[in-house]
Formats: sequence, structure tokens, C-alpha cells
Amino acid sequence: MGTLWQKILRTTDYALRNGAQLPIPTDYEFVEDGDVRFFVRIVTSLQRKDEERKKQQEELMSGTKVNPFLPYDEKLFVTDISETHIALLNKYNVVDHHLLIITRYFEEQESLLTLQDFEALWLCMAEYEGLGFYNGGETAGASQRHKHIQVVPLPLAPDGPQVPINPLLAEAVFENGLGIVPGFDFLHVFAELESDLVGFPLAAAKKTFDIYSAMLGKMGMEIPSSEVLKKQESPYCLLVTRQWMLLVPRSVEFFDSISINSLGFAGALLVRNRDQMDFLKKHGPMNALKRVAFPGKNI
Repeated sequence: MGTLWQKILRTTDYALRNGAQLPIPTDYEFVEDGDVRFFVRIVTSLQRKDEERKKQQEELMSGTKVNPFLPYDEKLFVTDISETHIALLNKYNVVDHHLLIITRYFEEQESLLTLQDFEALWLCMAEYEGLGFYNGGETAGASQRHKHIQVVPLPLAPDGPQVPINPLLAEAVFENGLGIVPGFDFLHVFAELESDLVGFPLAAAKKTFDIYSAMLGKMGMEIPSSEVLKKQESPYCLLVTRQWMLLVPRSVEFFDSISINSLGFAGALLVRNRDQMDFLKKHGPMNALKRVAFPGKNI
């Protein structure tokens, strides 16, 4: 691992000692469905995060512009990534060492990703094995308006594959470089990445930006411009590892009362209480993903 990982560890220790980072305690269970062993965390307390979100909503209603990233809490600052992006720790983290890649100046979370966004992502992912993800809009699970890509270390679960959905990806079928995963009974597009990209972050950024653009186009969605910042046409979830990318258009945020973001499509879900866990087990995680996406999977 590179120097970024050491900075994350040092900043985490400092932020925890100073009360700047407030981890959300969870237990977990595995729920098997559709040949995937879903990793499902159950929250023991969301009170602090709920209180802050309520405060932000009240300030927004009063006309006050709320942005926890401008100015950001310096105790959560990890590093300068590039001229356009910095890295912060997630204040209310469920996953240890959860990194936020944010734009230095305000951009809407519903803006399409840019080449500079992908450059910042790969400069981080080149240094340690992680899963990058982007919640494209509130319907996709985004909780903040300021554009932020997120990275969590791999593996996601204490045992099993690095990403719970990995067993399904081996069955992907492709046409002109883009594919589908037969085990996903919802609209999506999948792509594999060349193994040597990670050693060349800027080249990796260009390649994956082009793939991302093609994925959006394949889904009939607005594609980004290299010249101007464009707003997305509709919400979606994006997952990026060193080996593959997955894009899923979103129809709604919630399965019943369970909020699902991009990590759900990686096979990692979060429930707030035992009732939600029981509901998820009864109806199945795969059905949950299907219900918050769109029907169909043809390329």
C-alpha cells in the first residue's frame, strides 16, 4: 500500500481521539440470495447522524445553504489529491477507513462525473485496494449535495470474496466491450478493466471516463462533456474496482423503508433495526435491488 493508506490511518486515529469522526456502531449477518452471500449490517444507533441530517434539512428549509464540505472539518482532512479534489474521512462512517473524494469547489452531486473526478479516484485507488462508488443523486442514496465519490477498503466483508457479488461477475456476457451479468434481474451495464491500468492512474482515468460515458449512453442517459459540467439526466449508482465497473440506473431510493445506495449493488446492505432485517430476509436482497432499479437487463 502507498502513502495514502498511512495518511488515512493517521488521520483516523487523530479524528477518533478528537471526536471529529463518529463511527456508527453495527452488527452484521450474511443473507444468501441468488448465489450471493449478502453482507448486511444492522445499525445499533443512528441518532447522531439523524440529528445532524435533521438540522441540515431545517437550515435548508430556512434558506440557509448547508454544505459540510465547505468549509470542511480540518480534523477529517486526509490529503490533497489534485488541483481539483481533496480527500476527507467520512464523519459518520459505518465502514472503517471510509474515504470521501470531494471537489474543492461546489459542484452538485447530480452533476455528471468528469475526467478530473476519475483522475482523483484512480490516484487514490492506485495506492490501495478499494471499491469506489458514486451515488448519482438522492434517489441513488446520496445524502449530500456537494459532489463526492467514495472509496471503502476491500474486502467488504470479514470473509468470502472481496466484493460479495464477485461470484456472479464471472458469468458476464459482452457485446462491443459492454456487458450484462445474467444473475442481475434489473437494468444495468457492466465492464471489465485491463489488469495493468492501476499502475497508470491518469491513463486509467481516461479509459474509465470513456467507459462511464459509454455506459450512460447504453442506458439511454445523458453523457458527460469534456468541456462543460453537465447535470445528469436521471439517477444511477456506479461501482468501480481495479478490475471492473458496474452502472445501475435507479427508480427509487427505498425498498419499503430500507434506503439502498451503490454499495447495495456490490452486495453490502445496511438496515436500521431488526424489523428491517427481518423484512429484507423475507423478501430477499436480490428482490430489494430489483425493486429500486428498473426491470430488464438486455444489452
